[in-house]
Amino acid sequence: MPVIPTIELNNGIAMPQVGYGVFQIPEAETTEAVSAALQAGYRSIDTASAYGNETGVGAALKASGIPRDELFITTKLWNSDQGYDSTLRAFDASLGRLGLEQLDLYLIHWPTPKHEKYLDTWRALEKIYAEGRVRAIGVSNFLPEHLRAVAGLGGTIPAVNQIEVHPALQQRDAQEANRELGVVTEAWSPLAQAGVLDDPAVTGIAQELGRTPAQVVLRWHLQQGRVIIPKSATPSRIRENLDLFDFELSAEQVSAIDALESDGRTGPHPDFFN
Repeated sequence: MPVIPTIELNNGIAMPQVGYGVFQIPEAETTEAVSAALQAGYRSIDTASAYGNETGVGAALKASGIPRDELFITTKLWNSDQGYDSTLRAFDASLGRLGLEQLDLYLIHWPTPKHEKYLDTWRALEKIYAEGRVRAIGVSNFLPEHLRAVAGLGGTIPAVNQIEVHPALQQRDAQEANRELGVVTEAWSPLAQAGVLDDPAVTGIAQELGRTPAQVVLRWHLQQGRVIIPKSATPSRIRENLDLFDFELSAEQVSAIDALESDGRTGPHPDFFN
């Protein structure tokens, strides 16, 4: 069983640096997939209301027998639930589907700037946090201006900003804003939906190290201090994506992957996704 390193959030909570993401895993397959991940050694699970599989995640957690204090569970608030009162209701609904009394991390899924609700939504997250019903609160897909607007409220600074980051889209401005404010960067789609795994720079490094291209890219993330949530429903790949802690990339290899930036966004742009 691998020992997964943790990153300390700005409120002192330790978050596993590698988690298991369940985006696009159908509800009917989620319990089996999450169970396989837990058996492989993952202890951090990332879901969202919009994924439609929180109930499947909850069933796997319950069946695992793993003590609650060994697990780190994240879910996210969907865009249509933004606003103070609706956020509080949506949080209760997610907890119910997960079968939990407390969440480890709750995120605003997108800023949806056109609707101008994310600041009121953040105040609702602060209420939930103050009540001890969630151990940490954060955001997802927030650009620097959105993040600074939340920080400008003068209350709780987000613990995490979960954004699309991979070799083809490194969002350096967003990562720098996270660093300035003490916010951990968590990378979704860390493998660019496998889109960077055939790049000669990645395959060459993999060959040199006797590793898979996916392991090389995931290791690149870890060495730059990001939390990652790779997703696979295949048990062998679930295990492979966690086998990252007995090798290291050289500075030259890290730089070669850094050079793959191409503004290769695979998901929506936060300014326009409302």
